[in-house]
Amino acid sequence: MNSVKALFVTCFILITGSQAFATNEYYFKYSNFYKRPYYAEVEVIHSSDQVITKDYVSGVVFYDFNRDGIHDFFEPGLPNVMVSNGFDVVKTNHRGQYRLPAASRGLQDFTVFITKPAGWKLPVDEDNIPQFSYHHMPYGSPDLRFGGLPATGPQPEAINFPLVRDRYKNNFKIAVSGDTQPYSNNEVGYVRDSLANELAARKDLEFLIIEGDVMGDDLGLYPRFKKILSAAKVPVYFVPGNHDLDFDAKSDANSFDTFKREFGPTYYSFDIGEVHFVVLDNVRYPCTPELDNVDGKHDFCNDPENRPTYNGVIDEAQMEWLANDLANVPEHKLIVLNLHIPIVTFTDMYATKHQTDNAQWLYDLIGDRPAVSLTGHTHTLENFLPGEYYEGWQESLGLGATPFPQIVTGASSGSWWSGDLDEYNLPMSIQRLGAPRGYLILEFFGNEFTSTFKAANKSKTEQMSMDFLSPTFISWFDTMMEWKNTDPTSRSETPPVSIADLPDTSILTTADLLGGTQLVVNVWNGSQESIVSVKIDDREAVFAQNVQQGQGEGKTLALDPFALKKQLYVYRYATKSESGNERTQGFELFKGSKFGTADPQPLDTWMLTQSSTHIWTIDMPEDLEPGIHTLKVSTKDRFGKRYKMTKTFEVMDQRPAPYFRKELFE
Repeated sequence: MNSVKALFVTCFILITGSQAFATNEYYFKYSNFYKRPYYAEVEVIHSSDQVITKDYVSGVVFYDFNRDGIHDFFEPGLPNVMVSNGFDVVKTNHRGQYRLPAASRGLQDFTVFITKPAGWKLPVDEDNIPQFSYHHMPYGSPDLRFGGLPATGPQPEAINFPLVRDRYKNNFKIAVSGDTQPYSNNEVGYVRDSLANELAARKDLEFLIIEGDVMGDDLGLYPRFKKILSAAKVPVYFVPGNHDLDFDAKSDANSFDTFKREFGPTYYSFDIGEVHFVVLDNVRYPCTPELDNVDGKHDFCNDPENRPTYNGVIDEAQMEWLANDLANVPEHKLIVLNLHIPIVTFTDMYATKHQTDNAQWLYDLIGDRPAVSLTGHTHTLENFLPGEYYEGWQESLGLGATPFPQIVTGASSGSWWSGDLDEYNLPMSIQRLGAPRGYLILEFFGNEFTSTFKAANKSKTEQMSMDFLSPTFISWFDTMMEWKNTDPTSRSETPPVSIADLPDTSILTTADLLGGTQLVVNVWNGSQESIVSVKIDDREAVFAQNVQQGQGEGKTLALDPFALKKQLYVYRYATKSESGNERTQGFELFKGSKFGTADPQPLDTWMLTQSSTHIWTIDMPEDLEPGIHTLKVSTKDRFGKRYKMTKTFEVMDQRPAPYFRKELFE
């Protein structure tokens, strides 16, 4: 800030009083000052006494009038702001000062961070990453492939946190993306051309949050990735996922050091309006038999030395912190929990690794508070309502029904950027339960919310897909799956049928109808409270039935022809050229795994939509007359939002010749 401006601000405060300036509604309402991006950093006052870690850590949370990140003499401290060392939570005093134990409670490395109060704004860096924490690590990370955290040296004299005024928002929207998970620069480009491109066109978002697996193992791609997401022009928050790990870390204490360097703490909270957002780290790496396999259900944790892997659990430090955090949050506020690994999931309901071990502790802590959880990890879109439960939850975790809504938010990468390329040259990558790639928009009204799925590169009104599950389709599917499930060393490279061998699924023969044909409607963001009705021609509308009731059952077979047609025959296997570049033959996924070159083939079986929580079906009438018919499908979600879709189809006694009848011209 130049000297003239500094003099003006100082004189203004001396005349009006700092509190008047802080609450000057005319200034706040009519000035565009607060709308400008707020770029600053946490202020670190270095010490001259060279103490590595002191008994206490202290500083000030202050109103940064001039937005420079420096606590000037005229800038007042802010009272009642929560500050934490990762265990304890204190509130600042009337001068904005805080004091937290450090070495006095046995800490050497720690992170100190604030909980942004509602009505205030955090500074961001040039990539729109919020700045609200300081990592104290005197000697830095151990030797890690991607660097981890640098050495901080002695503990600073003070760590001061700047904030500026913002509107108190009772109504706002956020974007929520499950796993972006690019494994390569090519796939970072996919994130740019889908998620970043769409969000850059929006002007209605408060922030974006990525629910873990931000990256696909190569953490060196973080800098480019951050630049790309900054195009959204809103703060971007991050949840740590199992593919964001420093895999060469020897203990969980250092497993997210590179993530911390790039994005901040692995767990934290912040407030907007009547909503308290909580981010948690429920990825322990490497998991160990002593901590994780006491129950005998986590054998995958038994060899951390030679086969290190992760487990889904909230560790004791976070348990202590979260209890202290929520003790300072009014009971009426909506708690929005953000984790990577789901608390529970339909897709992996029997797997302890892919759910959260101490979910019951979390349920008990939340109690009767209004709450919702947002997670990623499974690359599926799942909505669970209070009272809903599935068989595997009891078997794997000892859990019954969920006490609050839980949303597995799907994935911007879909099924790991798999499948053929669409008209935008992006992988179709249909998710495992049949939804396309995409993200959620959550809108908050006080302490209530609605969620809407936004399919990538599709209209916001496109919320479902439909197709016919007929004997004709099942015959094709069974033939393909029999080949798929045969040992690759003893089967031909060429599948027995192709997508071209599947007859037009929107032609139903009389035999199809008499043999039993269902209309399959996949409502991508559907829940147990969704209503789906189907009207055929001028007949009375009928209600479709969800194939999963969420009353303690296991998985029901539910083939989705619309998704399976794209998943079972992928042309990218056959991509070939004479460029001399072996890596452009076929395609790569994950950590460089090679797919092709071969005839087009199905995706791996576990990626196929053979069950889902959001599929509705009706039996097609057997008495439909030959000719053209129209289906009109309507769905209403749990928030009262309605969507419609129309499909025309034909009924014939016999299928017509599919190809050009060239014999007529010979």
